[in-house]
Amino acid sequence: MSEANTSWPLPDMDQAFDNGPGRAESDIDTWKALAVKVHAIAMRNKWSKAEAARQIGLPDATFHGWYTGSYKGRFDRTNEKVASWLEAHDERSALAATIPASPPFIHTAIAGEITDLLRAAQMMPAMIMATAGSGMGKTMVAHHYGDNDPHCYMVTISPHTKTVHAMLNEIRRQLGISQRNPSELVSMIGEKLRRKGAGTLLIVDEAQNLVDDAVNQLRHFVDVYECGVAILGNTETYSRFSIGLAGGVKYAQLRSRFFKRMRSETPRREDLAKFIKACGIGDADQVRFLTGVGMKPGALRQIDMTVKLAKMLAAGAGRSPTLADLKAAWENRDVEGLT
Repeated sequence: MSEANTSWPLPDMDQAFDNGPGRAESDIDTWKALAVKVHAIAMRNKWSKAEAARQIGLPDATFHGWYTGSYKGRFDRTNEKVASWLEAHDERSALAATIPASPPFIHTAIAGEITDLLRAAQMMPAMIMATAGSGMGKTMVAHHYGDNDPHCYMVTISPHTKTVHAMLNEIRRQLGISQRNPSELVSMIGEKLRRKGAGTLLIVDEAQNLVDDAVNQLRHFVDVYECGVAILGNTETYSRFSIGLAGGVKYAQLRSRFFKRMRSETPRREDLAKFIKACGIGDADQVRFLTGVGMKPGALRQIDMTVKLAKMLAAGAGRSPTLADLKAAWENRDVEGLT
């Protein structure tokens, strides 16, 4: 979250209010009750006031005035908007409570390998590449690593942020840099990433979307500002920098900058076993079936979604999921053959 202050107090409920249209005593009483509920939800989700306003759909100034009680307009109309949002939020929360949770981060073999690479990139510093098939957990590893290291920053690239400038803006936002002047953007990002001692790491996920010049810009940060850079992506990312491809010579400078690359195209059965166990599945037949699901494109993600749907089907009958539920969930998802 870009705003640091996500803890804010309840408003003064004993303050005096001017009378007027939409400001009757009943409107103020309603405001008090709604403000307490909004505050509780915001604190639970660690929202800033700006984020709370965005969630509710109010302009920042309107929400601030309404929440603090300093609003000079009609409380009744804003109360209605907030109450409608709270009702929808409660409905969404009730629905979310019926959806089984995914397993927490699991220290699989591939997670250990990627973690070692991230640590090496940060400490040396160096540029590394970790590629894996869809759903094998590389993004989860990166989030887990970043959540436990204050000097690690992570950006996710999409087809809309694949160019050098768009990528730099994503990095700028993640680093909390307000400067947008293109001529100063690289140096300001670089200085923010430069750190002696324990080192800084920039993780770039979904890097298969990046254009070549953007990848070269990441190399520049490593060379000039001595920060670690980790490029994560699918197997296409790996092949772009492999010797022997038609464009191999073009990437010679970049290839020489990589301290290490790793590629894992298919999930390991021991990793699938750990994940299936974490999903709460222990029956041998169910494990065997889910292992087959996990060997398909999508790997752990396929298992996770299949188990979730099976548990939802079984919950409706008041029982634990069976092999039949898992098979029905897989068929109902209708993703066979998709990548």
